[in-house]
Amino acid sequence: MATNRQATSSSSRWRAPVLFAVLAILFVLEGTVRNSMFSGSWNTSLAILNMGLISAITALGVNMQWGYAGLFNVGVVGFLAMGALAPVLVSLPPVEGAWAAGGTRLMMALAVGLGTLALAKLAWTRTRSGLLVAALLIGGFVAYRALFDPAVIAIEANNPARHGNIGGLGLPVLLSWVVGGLFAAAAAWAIGKVALGLRSDYLAIATLGIGEIIVAVMKNEDWLARGVKNITSIPRPVAQEVALQRNPDFVDFAASWGFPAAEASGIWVKLSYMSLFLVVLLVIILLAELALKSPWGRMMRAIRDNETAAEAMGKDVTRRHLQVFILGSAVIGVAGAMMVTLDGLLAPTSYNPLRYTFLIWVMVIVGGSGNNWGAVLGAVTIWFLWIKAEVWGPALIAALTGPLPDSAFKAHLLDSAPHMRFIAMGLVLLAVLRFAPRGLLPEK
Repeated sequence: MATNRQATSSSSRWRAPVLFAVLAILFVLEGTVRNSMFSGSWNTSLAILNMGLISAITALGVNMQWGYAGLFNVGVVGFLAMGALAPVLVSLPPVEGAWAAGGTRLMMALAVGLGTLALAKLAWTRTRSGLLVAALLIGGFVAYRALFDPAVIAIEANNPARHGNIGGLGLPVLLSWVVGGLFAAAAAWAIGKVALGLRSDYLAIATLGIGEIIVAVMKNEDWLARGVKNITSIPRPVAQEVALQRNPDFVDFAASWGFPAAEASGIWVKLSYMSLFLVVLLVIILLAELALKSPWGRMMRAIRDNETAAEAMGKDVTRRHLQVFILGSAVIGVAGAMMVTLDGLLAPTSYNPLRYTFLIWVMVIVGGSGNNWGAVLGAVTIWFLWIKAEVWGPALIAALTGPLPDSAFKAHLLDSAPHMRFIAMGLVLLAVLRFAPRGLLPEK
């Protein structure tokens, strides 16, 4: 028995390094081998890795909520979208004429709205009069709309072909990553104060609906981020490829490594992004691990495992849930800001639950909920498979249908091949749940 336990402990100790080594080999093959399975391009390999790292940060946020506290957040897409607003509102230059047209009235409207909510809460606390609270809310809403509507109309009428939005503050783009976390944390606080008293299944429904509301607001409020017209040319924290290609020193450096300047510039930029993302990821993991191993982390897991017993011990379960919900959402918001910075584009129509909620949950489940390194492993692995399945799926279908005669059935299979990625994700999830129900790297 002791020998078996030692063998199990030894295999568990080596599981994480081996799995991360296998994942690293896949990225090396993607960058060096060119055939039907791999692209043979370092630009492609690094592009997949960078989005995998951002997905890993998102998965860490979800893992804090689910793995630490058992909170089932199905509105991940909404918190990513909140974070994505930060680079637009913080790092873009101000839009000429927007503040003069309606900026002051817009700020006054927001102040009136927040003041109304605060005053209504104070009135309820002091008087418990529903009639007074209703009167305050109605009066505040009328005053808010009287200021807000004309301001929005004026801002959206300001050079609508190119702008029609309020613009940003022109601050450094790295600052927007922090602000993205603060935006998502603020939204999580507001949502948590309302929804965290609900049962887990109702909490899932509430967060799903609120996430969709956030995305819908981004699509329809043109003054905020141009809505479905999208925002482009978002500032980047790294060099531009064109600037590198015009630099003689860089061209010589690329030639010394045997790369054309165009290809080398793409690799350099992606490596720069990778370095920044790795720093953020490692800092978040360090803080998350310290929190998990602290008395606070042990208390959170006790609440997750048995809320009734934790309440009997005098713990304020709802307050602790709110804390971890805000922390996890803040991490998701940071990832949302990083994603927009990487793409240089904010497109609200691209925020769909399948990609930004379901797939993130698959990453956490496959990696191992409750284990931060498992969330990272699951995120990068699933993202690699998600991208490659779009290439491998059609190749597999073409190979399987090759011997078949031409027919409508064969044509249908070939036309449906790009959707193989959904089948592949389902098969991966089923396989992990069957053979490793606690994930690739289970919680210790």
